[in-house]
Amino acid sequence: MATTTPSRGRRRAPSRMTRAAGKAAALQKPRVILALLLLLALTSVMLLDGYLRAEVGGDERVRSNASSSKVPDKVLDGGPILSFRGGEAQSQSVPEKTIALTFDDGPNPTWTPQILKILEENDVPGTFFVVGSMVSRYPSIVKDLVNQGNEIGIHTFTHVDLSYQSDDRIAREMDQTQLALAGAAGITTTLFRAPYSSEADAIDNYSWPVYKKLGEEGYTSVFVDTDSDDWKRPGVSKIIKWATPSKNKGASVLFHDAGGERSQTVKALGTYIKKMKAKGYTFTTISGAIRQTESANQQANGQTGQTAQNGQQPGSEQSEQAGGQVPGGQQGQQGQQPGQNGQLGQSGQAGGVNSLQAAHRTATGTTLYEGKALVAAVAVAEWTVPGLATGLAVVGVAVMGRFGMMLILARRHYRQRNKRRFSWGPTVTQPVSVIVPAYNEKECIANTLESLAKSTHPIEIIVVDDGSTDDTSQIARDAARSFGMTNVRVIRQENAGKPAALNNGVRSASYDIVVMMDGDTVFEPDAVHQLVQPFADPEVGAVAGNAKVGNRNTIIGAWQHIEYVMGFNLDRRMYDLLRCMPTIPGAIGAFRRDAVLEVGGMSEDTLAEDTDITIAMHRGGWRVVYQEHARAWTEAPASLKQLWSQRYRWSYGTMQALWKHRKSLTDKGPSGRFGRVGMPLVVIFQIITPVFAPLIDVFTAYSMIFIDFKAALLAWLAVLGIQLVCAAYAFRLDREKYRYLLMMPLQQLAYRQMMYLVLIHSCITALTGGRLRWQKLKRTGEVGTPAGVS
Repeated sequence: MATTTPSRGRRRAPSRMTRAAGKAAALQKPRVILALLLLLALTSVMLLDGYLRAEVGGDERVRSNASSSKVPDKVLDGGPILSFRGGEAQSQSVPEKTIALTFDDGPNPTWTPQILKILEENDVPGTFFVVGSMVSRYPSIVKDLVNQGNEIGIHTFTHVDLSYQSDDRIAREMDQTQLALAGAAGITTTLFRAPYSSEADAIDNYSWPVYKKLGEEGYTSVFVDTDSDDWKRPGVSKIIKWATPSKNKGASVLFHDAGGERSQTVKALGTYIKKMKAKGYTFTTISGAIRQTESANQQANGQTGQTAQNGQQPGSEQSEQAGGQVPGGQQGQQGQQPGQNGQLGQSGQAGGVNSLQAAHRTATGTTLYEGKALVAAVAVAEWTVPGLATGLAVVGVAVMGRFGMMLILARRHYRQRNKRRFSWGPTVTQPVSVIVPAYNEKECIANTLESLAKSTHPIEIIVVDDGSTDDTSQIARDAARSFGMTNVRVIRQENAGKPAALNNGVRSASYDIVVMMDGDTVFEPDAVHQLVQPFADPEVGAVAGNAKVGNRNTIIGAWQHIEYVMGFNLDRRMYDLLRCMPTIPGAIGAFRRDAVLEVGGMSEDTLAEDTDITIAMHRGGWRVVYQEHARAWTEAPASLKQLWSQRYRWSYGTMQALWKHRKSLTDKGPSGRFGRVGMPLVVIFQIITPVFAPLIDVFTAYSMIFIDFKAALLAWLAVLGIQLVCAAYAFRLDREKYRYLLMMPLQQLAYRQMMYLVLIHSCITALTGGRLRWQKLKRTGEVGTPAGVS
């Protein structure tokens, strides 16, 4: 056993390290917050999109056959237009031989434009009772509708039966629709039609309070007295027949421009308008019908209408435009009097298709800006959610394809490497150098050396103490003496980091093959012998061993055990056959000494020196293989905080290494093979897929809560089943006990989410140009000799 003088290196005083760690921690907090905010934003976008589609907060209840004993008879027997001027219910009918065409449930990008075209061609206005969620999704259609001279009414935001809703929900349904109209067309409206309503005599004791409340707020409720029943799709002739008023009566006629397949409505509408005009009917909006009725009443009472001023209708002390006061207390805007800017002609026809209708108010102030914000947010949701859904579908197919490829290639790898006649070449028997970098490993270093003392292969052991502040060096010397080991050298150097310690060991090695391991790892007796056998093939420059979790008897340890066996080792079998192994684990790996020196040694450019050196070996023209029979047992992080630190460093370091070696994409030979095969696989399945994976869980949770719990649960269980099959096969290949797979469902619910957040955190750090320092994990030394591992 020998001791050499410390090698030169950058000194890192504990106080400086403490200050740097504190500064790094302070810098990481905003990035963690940013990652969580991004996830929260995406969740909010999904909830908004679900609300628009009535998946979130939807209520499909429809009341029927309720008593109307509390509804005044004059309302039940009255016309289809109900207002509450001065707090008193007033019903109005559409004048004789006059039709107010009304359309419900839109706008719809397919049917509404076709209906608008027919109305324009026939110089006929319509009154469209729009659903707020549809308005916010298709604002340009609403703008066209208003510009053409049609009238807008509210049909709630999510098309719910308001008789079942609370006062707060009713207010939201109305206010949100007003905001949507403000954002889409710069207007609000005083007209309202309740979903699932029909004629006025259908008002019941539950819906009557709703109409009274909205009437007091300035809304005019509009019902139907002639229904085309086009939603039944009975055929064009029946739609026309059912929409025709009897005995030359005036009518509020109901059609639909959304809510289903409306081709029959479109075909019937033009013919219907021509037929009604031929019978002497004129067409107007709901506001036009109100004005005609009031004008006729005034003439019958011998009253003389006066010119409307300051937004007031003739013969009224307050504005009678479509029901009086403006909902929500908004004041009438200049230029809204029916005597200007497109009032209806004497026949009731629209005097100008670009006029602002009497029921409309120009949206201003906060209403306008909040409306624009709502429309913008919905536009984001409309693009984001379908895009994410498509992306996640692609990711899902890719993940399933990867599972299939892993199983096929892992099976092929196992059969190929376990054939009786398989051989790398002549048995490698020459001694090798085992390098053990150590920094404050007093809890583990004795166990590590004890396991190496039982090695069946001739070795020299080089312990490189990287400026430990504990008794690591002395414990290593004492352990070597107690185990009777004369092949141990302890080299002390000033603290310079793990790459520097490994390079020091490589330079000090006596043999052509060097084995690298961690100071908290223990080898099985034949691990070194198995690990170096592939070097019988002169093309092999590096070998990855089979790292296993030693402290697996805790929940966190069991989760990592599943990950190591399934994720890491199945992957390495696949990468081995594809000749694009991305990482030789730091816990157990072997290299040709000359090859390591040839590529510049272990680099300090990244935090994943094991990935960095592996890619460098590929670029140097060497083959990198996986030796499953070379097993080592390592101590995995025992707490979530330590696990986060380790995986954060791994993820960030991997990104650094991939970026550093990005030129391999255009190289030739083994380097190009890694760049065009290995690098895309790593980027897709170790970065991109995990980054999007939390969204799969968010979509699943969303589906369970708001759409179809059973279907979503079955889909989640199906994916879990596929993963269990892959994991079980990986355990079979590694001859592991299946009982640990009982922890897999919990791993998918908790551990996997943490790994995703770690990766997202790493991506944000990389994108924001952050720097991450090496973070030493606290060791317990609970991983003993391999014989003691169960």
